[in-house]
Amino acid sequence: MADLKPKTVDEFIDISPQESQEVMIKLKKLIEATEPNAESGISWNVPIYKYNGILAGFSLAKKHVSFGIDSLTEEMRKILEEKGYKTGKKTIQIKFNQDIPSEELISLVKEQAKLNEI
Repeated sequence: MADLKPKTVDEFIDISPQESQEVMIKLKKLIEATEPNAESGISWNVPIYKYNGILAGFSLAKKHVSFGIDSLTEEMRKILEEKGYKTGKKTIQIKFNQDIPSEELISLVKEQAKLNEI
């Protein structure tokens, strides 16, 4: 995958390892359903969605998909960590065998879209 330069989110997913694709497809659908006006693309070699600025994105690691969003608060990080997700300052790691935390991610995407409108 390192040698390939995907131009769309779908291409990124298609050339990714099979075990990672389900998580990324679910993230793609969640972002697009939550903010239908977001524009998808590839920036910094990873899928990024923009809506009045950067909305959210995700990247592939060896054993997880990392979902990135600026609106991730300390409170939400604690909620996600209690549910078994590893978090960073602005990222949530979703292992290939984990369900995505849909309710929390929808909330974060909506909050980020609102912040981007200011």
